[in-house]
Amino acid sequence: MELNLIIDILSELDSLQKKQPGNQITMEDFRLYLNEKAYEQENPRNLTEKYDLEVFDLENEIAKQVIMLGRYSKHLIKKSLEKHPDLVNEDFTYLFRLMDYPSLTKMQLIEKNAHEKQTGIEIIKRLVRNGLLSESPDKEDKRSTRISVTDKGRKVFDESMKDITVVSKIMCGQLDKAEKEGLLESLKKLNTFHHTVYTNLRNEEPKKILKMVENGR
Repeated sequence: MELNLIIDILSELDSLQKKQPGNQITMEDFRLYLNEKAYEQENPRNLTEKYDLEVFDLENEIAKQVIMLGRYSKHLIKKSLEKHPDLVNEDFTYLFRLMDYPSLTKMQLIEKNAHEKQTGIEIIKRLVRNGLLSESPDKEDKRSTRISVTDKGRKVFDESMKDITVVSKIMCGQLDKAEKEGLLESLKKLNTFHHTVYTNLRNEEPKKILKMVENGR
């Protein structure tokens, strides 16, 4: 019998019980606690020291957290849209953004979603094919095509928004109101910066963009 292992398990269980006094601890609670603890202890410096890399610990950890949140949100959104077969992948963001405007050109909508042109064109084609968006000639620029939301698109928007709202609540986890407001302020600041980079500097080398970051401090 692995006595040391049993001692470690009992020690971790004791720690969990101290964090949740008075609660009946289940096996699932214990599993989630161990998973969260293991995740929190992950440190990018382990790899960087192993391979002798120069890193920015704080910034790397923020980037990691943002990337992981993006993946978690994508999974939740995919699950929430299973009842809406006309919306797949990131189609819903195009429909939602276009609801704010009478119409946009294809490139305007693609840029508002920060996608590459080809990716955006495929999404728009799919939404048009599914009857959620309609195309019309641009009266001022014959080279452009304007798109707008159809009646079916508005109906799908109303129905799917109820499910997306549930996802947004889940994505905020157990943050209290003050934490949510602080996070929102930081995210808006970050998105404003990256919108500027995407709009004006998307073809520049990352090192040049980094200089702009450092000079702006």
